[in-house]
Amino acid sequence: MTETLPQHIAIIMDGNGRWAAKRGLPRLEGHRAGLESTRSAVRYLSERGIPYLSLFSFSTENWNRPRAEVSGLLRLLRQSIKKELKELVEADIRLKHLGRPDRLPPALKKEIGEAVARTQNNSGMTLSLAFDYGSRAEIAEAARRIATTGIAPQDIDETIFSEFLYTAGLPDVDLVIRTSGEQRLSNFLLWQSAYAELYFSEVLWPDFNTTELEKALEAYGQRKRRFGGL
Repeated sequence: MTETLPQHIAIIMDGNGRWAAKRGLPRLEGHRAGLESTRSAVRYLSERGIPYLSLFSFSTENWNRPRAEVSGLLRLLRQSIKKELKELVEADIRLKHLGRPDRLPPALKKEIGEAVARTQNNSGMTLSLAFDYGSRAEIAEAARRIATTGIAPQDIDETIFSEFLYTAGLPDVDLVIRTSGEQRLSNFLLWQSAYAELYFSEVLWPDFNTTELEKALEAYGQRKRRFGGL
């Protein structure tokens, strides 16, 4: 029997802080451990032939966390992109940024821009990092941009609207995975996940290994997707 795999997976990588707390470690160590899981997931899903992977790295609301944690997260992301760029190029992975670039620190903005440019012609997996991302803000921004184009209101349909989102050019999400036992979308790709299958795991993100990923893929393969039909 032919295996049914999702074309576009979105992951809400939750539980880094709780993972660290259980071990008596600073929260930043949980984020550092989470990065290892992220590397493993990207590598594994790329090898499995998943064309699109979107990762929720930092939400618009995460700016409200303690300043030290935010600074540490920004530093870790910058270091990670710089360190992993060579592997992304070798693996033929294209990097895309979802979110607001204007509020990012200049050094991080530069690293992201260079990585996006270096990988833009790659033809393997498209890896989207949602950083300073919020779905409601994305939808509101899309509406504002459409309003400046002169497109007649009666001509605006779902296809046109999608072209003004951060995810323009990407297919809708097939599978949303959230770790750590929480069961909500937390303002992540709401438009794009309208008909996505949802998979919730109790496992904290730093412990979410390839075995857990395979469980999610197997669960997806057993779902019957009707998209509102019969």
